[in-house]
Amino acid sequence: MAGRINDDDVKAVRDAVPIDAVVSEYLQLRNAGGGNLKGLCPFHDEKSPSFQVSPSKGLFHCFGCQEGGDTIAFVQKIDHLTFAEVVERLAAKAGITLRYEEGGYNPSHQRGERIRLVEAHKVAAQFYVEQLDSPEAEIGRKFLAERGFDQAAAAHFGIGYSPAGWDHLTRYLRGKGFSDKELITSGLSQDGRRGPIDRFRGRLMWPISDTSGDVVGFGARKLRDDDNGPKYLNTPETVIYKKSQVLYGIDLAKKDIAKASRAVVVEGYTDVMACHLAGITTAIATCGTAFGGDHIKILRRLLMDNGSARVIFTFDGDAAGQKAALRAFEDDQKFAAETYIAIAPDNMDPCDLRLAKGDEAVRDLVDPRTPLFEFALRQIVGRYDLETPAGRGAALDEAAPVVARIKNSSSQHEVAVQLAGMLGILDTQFVVKRVGQLARWARERGDQRGPAQPPSRGGHQHQQVQAPAAPSGPALNLRSPAHRTERELLKLALQKPALVSPAFDAYGVDEFTAPPYAAVRQCIAEAGGAELGVPETREYLVQVLDAAPNDTVRNLVTELAVEVFHGKTIDETYAGMQLVQVRLRAVDRRIDDVQGSLARLGSNVAPDHLAAAQNEVWVLQQYAQSLRNSGADAL
Repeated sequence: MAGRINDDDVKAVRDAVPIDAVVSEYLQLRNAGGGNLKGLCPFHDEKSPSFQVSPSKGLFHCFGCQEGGDTIAFVQKIDHLTFAEVVERLAAKAGITLRYEEGGYNPSHQRGERIRLVEAHKVAAQFYVEQLDSPEAEIGRKFLAERGFDQAAAAHFGIGYSPAGWDHLTRYLRGKGFSDKELITSGLSQDGRRGPIDRFRGRLMWPISDTSGDVVGFGARKLRDDDNGPKYLNTPETVIYKKSQVLYGIDLAKKDIAKASRAVVVEGYTDVMACHLAGITTAIATCGTAFGGDHIKILRRLLMDNGSARVIFTFDGDAAGQKAALRAFEDDQKFAAETYIAIAPDNMDPCDLRLAKGDEAVRDLVDPRTPLFEFALRQIVGRYDLETPAGRGAALDEAAPVVARIKNSSSQHEVAVQLAGMLGILDTQFVVKRVGQLARWARERGDQRGPAQPPSRGGHQHQQVQAPAAPSGPALNLRSPAHRTERELLKLALQKPALVSPAFDAYGVDEFTAPPYAAVRQCIAEAGGAELGVPETREYLVQVLDAAPNDTVRNLVTELAVEVFHGKTIDETYAGMQLVQVRLRAVDRRIDDVQGSLARLGSNVAPDHLAAAQNEVWVLQQYAQSLRNSGADAL
């Protein structure tokens, strides 16, 4: 095993890689005020952003699910890596060579599994690109040229070619130090009679990257008639490649998706290429699977669910394309964005359309759009004979539950009116009431998708959908003036320690009445006190986090370290007010405790004890009066 990574190198990695740059690879961030940024949390579903990033502190915190930490913790949580694996990945990006306490300089065979698999794919992608220039790859270059893609286009998308032999890539990767086990685990090789052989042979290769830009898999297109495999062969499910969680082209499109608040979903790799080359740089595609819930999560984090967000699906007009569109509509309500469908004339896909009619035709394809709900309803209604009452009734029975799934009540009403028009039912209110009834039944049984049938009348109880668990974390009464002040003081100690040091470090843990706040105060003390943060450094917060006894306290530290202050002007005067209020309440509590103790003892109190207690009360009362009169000067 490799030794422990040198602490100075870990610190260098933290300082070298800005947290906002890393987080922005996974979601869109916008200004949240106070120097912070906000976005939709990648760790739980939410409609409005409660996830905040503090670039100056190098921390993130979600006020919805309580996840928090620094850059390393973020990558650990989102990519399911170990601490060492994250440090190694970030160090590679920053060009930092890591040292190990017991193992010298970072030997490649001791790297984390995910890091190694990503490295193998990076090397493989470059190998495939180089092979595209070989004489054998002429068939691949011809395939691209016939579809309107020149050498520059191939280079832009990193397209390559896998040689037709049994183990060209396998031998190449072995020469680069990768083990047979790593090659099999990565999906780049597979077991053969005499050992590992290449999984992809004699095919055109599209690299598939995750949102951070790491190549995690490949899509391989058949080129020869004697290839008995499928038309497209994708990387199998691996540690780094989950087809339901990747979108082809997302690494190229993510910035423009966030900027334009628009995403175009197409069906294939060449369609993505055609769209991007035609100027539609927000195009992405799924990889051998239907567009589903995990894909929606990726797009929602980039679109930020603002009111102008648009998602446009382009499907073929054939039966398979219509089925795909209806499948997409099943998840439509998971979007806050408006969803549309665009079908090209003559049922051409974007690649064919570009070949036949040019770039402008591709751009026009996603301009006149049909709302996805309208397309879905017309597909349903079109299966029935609307000339008869029975046909209209049957169509309503199938279409009404679809409309009932629309969560927004005003939109639901509007679509119900449109459905009545599609069906030719003159009594619009009848359709509206029918939809509303189905929606109400859905709410009563806790089914967000909407029931296809009304509740059973035979006494059978529908199973209730369990409500999501409340966010973990300490329960605090933020209506309490004492708790609010203690919270502000801890925020100052974490975010602006120079304003409260050294006075803060003289405060006892017992001066914080909320146990969670007392725990944070203890962490600051164990880290060396607020004085350690003067001048302000990220290392101070790292040490406070390291002192936390558990994730609950650690999450509260990140929450307080990124939360904005209540005051308009955060200066010495404001800090002094918080210091005084916390100390004054502690003094008043002590006076009450001593006087209460004396009252309970009554005449049984010993004279010397009575004198000492009365003296303590007098001293405390004088101190309290001084705090009220002189403020922070009395501390």
